[in-house]
Amino acid sequence: MAKIRWPLFVRRTHKWLALFVGIQVVLWTATGFYMVVVHIDTIHGDHLVRPVAPAPLPLAGAVAPARIAAQTPGLTELRLQQRLGRRIWRAQGKDGVLAFDATTGALLPALTADEARRIARTQYAGSGEIVGTTLLTTREQEMGSRPPPYWQVEFAGWNRPTLYISPATGELLAKRHLLWRAFDVAWMLHIMDYKTRTDVNNPLLRVATWSALAMGLSGAWLLFWSFPRRKRKAR
Repeated sequence: MAKIRWPLFVRRTHKWLALFVGIQVVLWTATGFYMVVVHIDTIHGDHLVRPVAPAPLPLAGAVAPARIAAQTPGLTELRLQQRLGRRIWRAQGKDGVLAFDATTGALLPALTADEARRIARTQYAGSGEIVGTTLLTTREQEMGSRPPPYWQVEFAGWNRPTLYISPATGELLAKRHLLWRAFDVAWMLHIMDYKTRTDVNNPLLRVATWSALAMGLSGAWLLFWSFPRRKRKAR
């Protein structure tokens, strides 16, 4: 039985591990650097919208919640809020979010493109003009797991600022821009989830992580082995 030459074995193991995970280690470093350098508030797009202080809405004259509940199958949440200056009941049910006129109890139609632009223009803190308004009925990647439909209102600017508006209630659902989109790609590369971009414990990441650890340990062993060891002099 041949004797194992440990330095050669470890050196070859280290080399193949480096070839296997080397690019991913570089990606971990580059994407981690980006996520640290760019402030998270900037990524969230807080600078894109004007701060709005919530104002209490009077219940006087509003239809009873029970009436709205009777019109909303599978009701899970009911909230009084405003849509374009009108009080509405926001009802979350099995069919999604519905909006009812808080005074009459009538189901309100979805926002038109002009109404979505009015809301977006009011919320947007920048000075760029609106360059596109699209009602999306299929899931958009940058909206994650949030189900459609939603109005996508894009403004002019180098960072492509985009606001997503609920067609039912007029709520601001999300703020997106170029730095957020770059962060999203960096996050995908960092966690190695190329489909949903949410699973931080996927098998591919675990394999790469353990391989990187083995590469580091084998490299440390080779570094230690490379130092010459002095032989003790005979007395």
